[in-house]
Amino acid sequence: MFLFPLPALVLFTFFFAVPALQAIQYSVTDWDGYSPTYSTLGIANFARAFAGDVLFSNALGNSMKFMIVVVAAQTLLSLLLAVFLVKNTKVNVFLRALYFFPTILSSVSVAFVWRFMYDPNFGLINQSLHAVGLGGLSSSFLGDSSTAIFWVALTQTWAHTGQMIVVFVAGLQAIPAELYEAAEVDGASKWDQFRWITWPLVAPATSIVVAYTTIQSFKSFDLILGLGGNPPGSGLDILSTRIYTTFANSQYGYAAAESILFMLFIGVTTFFLRRVLRLVQKG
Repeated sequence: MFLFPLPALVLFTFFFAVPALQAIQYSVTDWDGYSPTYSTLGIANFARAFAGDVLFSNALGNSMKFMIVVVAAQTLLSLLLAVFLVKNTKVNVFLRALYFFPTILSSVSVAFVWRFMYDPNFGLINQSLHAVGLGGLSSSFLGDSSTAIFWVALTQTWAHTGQMIVVFVAGLQAIPAELYEAAEVDGASKWDQFRWITWPLVAPATSIVVAYTTIQSFKSFDLILGLGGNPPGSGLDILSTRIYTTFANSQYGYAAAESILFMLFIGVTTFFLRRVLRLVQKG
């Protein structure tokens, strides 16, 4: 029986554990990825990332903005839609499948579709605004570095909300119907039922959605490149694209340090959000 997990253990060791240890090894060096020798720098790469690299700081800020918007919007929207689609009627099943459809598309396909939507001159959004006499609301979208990351967050939310609806529907359907019946007998309003029954009992599903959406928001590398080009502008540069660019510039040691910081950032952020969610639900 002990041989059954052996293949998975071998794959984990060679494709995750060993590369992770090598990343730690190279993160304290100035290796360029090609030279047979390199010098040890200690924590200089980490100090550079935090203290002296404006590009890394900008990417970190963009990643934070992107993550906060995606997690908040995707969680709230998917929960709201799941509440309305929880019953297994034909219409609800059809709508769930319709909302889930963007999830099966590749991120590159989604990026090119929305790149056309966001085109300031020929894009569907601006053209539609002009057609109904609201041309004053037209925008440059991805051309504005101060707001570009939020438009990408909208695209990410559109593409993956349907996936989270399925998780919430499963959590909502696990809540005993007797609780709602008793609440109605006691005269509880729909809001009271949601606040005191639905919200506390859907906590496990919410934790899954928040954790998954947080990690998912940091894996939007292909979506960013599809919408912003390679390399993306400063308004769309996130940690994953910044690390990729650093590797492409043959700064392997520094890129390895950025990768470790990125991994730690994901872990701390996910832990913090789950703690906050538990406090909110207890409150």
